[in-house]
Amino acid sequence: MTPKFQRPKIGLIGSGQIGGQLALLAVQKQLGDIVLFDIAADMPKGKALDISHVLPVEGVDARISGTSDYADLKGSDVLIVTAGLPRKPGMSRDDLLDTNVKIMKSVAENVKTYCPDAFIIVISNPLDAMVYTMAKITGRPKTPVVGMAGVLDSSRFRFFVAERLGVSVADVTAFVLGGHGDDMVPVVPFCSVGGIPLTQLLSQSEIDAIANRTRQAGGEVVALLKTGSAFMSPASSAICMAESYLRDKKRVLPAAALCEGEFGLHGLHVGVPTVIGAGGVERILDVKLSSSDQAALAASAEHVRDLVLEVDKRL
Repeated sequence: MTPKFQRPKIGLIGSGQIGGQLALLAVQKQLGDIVLFDIAADMPKGKALDISHVLPVEGVDARISGTSDYADLKGSDVLIVTAGLPRKPGMSRDDLLDTNVKIMKSVAENVKTYCPDAFIIVISNPLDAMVYTMAKITGRPKTPVVGMAGVLDSSRFRFFVAERLGVSVADVTAFVLGGHGDDMVPVVPFCSVGGIPLTQLLSQSEIDAIANRTRQAGGEVVALLKTGSAFMSPASSAICMAESYLRDKKRVLPAAALCEGEFGLHGLHVGVPTVIGAGGVERILDVKLSSSDQAALAASAEHVRDLVLEVDKRL
């Protein structure tokens, strides 16, 4: 008898604003069955039921469930972790460290127990420190644990460039590397518009303004929302990474991955160009940067190292 087809299982740890958007996007892309997890007993069940009612509209067959029991995540192919407090106006991502380390520690311990084989994408802030926490507690090798930041930061950079030039976002290529904070590194030599280097289309002052706005974009959203942080764009970015893994697309995506010598960095999860396919982070593209960008990446990585040291004090 021919075995039954089994859809991939996607576990979403944290069912708040980002978690709900993740589930909706996964449905629309038909990526698999979805389990929404949250410590709030009924909330993930309510969101799961609501999104289930989308299935006939989208013409998608999938199973969507909500739970407060980590055991229900067993067998997940992909885990996307959003658990933790979001930023509020006036807060930096680093201000979330104390609370979110405790939350991530609990999440990671349960992930280690119930989902030893899942590819893990972390969204929680401060991002680079939370990826480190997850990887350290689960004891996972480098490829199955990665942080979503570079895809989002690069998307913001691409949008601001497209908006300024009045061109399609589809024709703008860009990479933002380093830590997910105010010292992230928009790599201008890697930015082009229809293959044309950005430096031929905008002045240095215009480029600097866009780069600075990219660094502050998350805070700009927080200040406007007043009651939370960005949720649609982080969810879309994480789903892009999950899709590349589940469908072995081997997309070249900037992500917080463990560097072991690449770009001169050692033992840190920092935003670098990665290839994501069925093997997880299959490799890091260790390309040559200009001296100024290399220095900026090193400085950003040092900030990540400082955060990691603070995490170690709390674990």
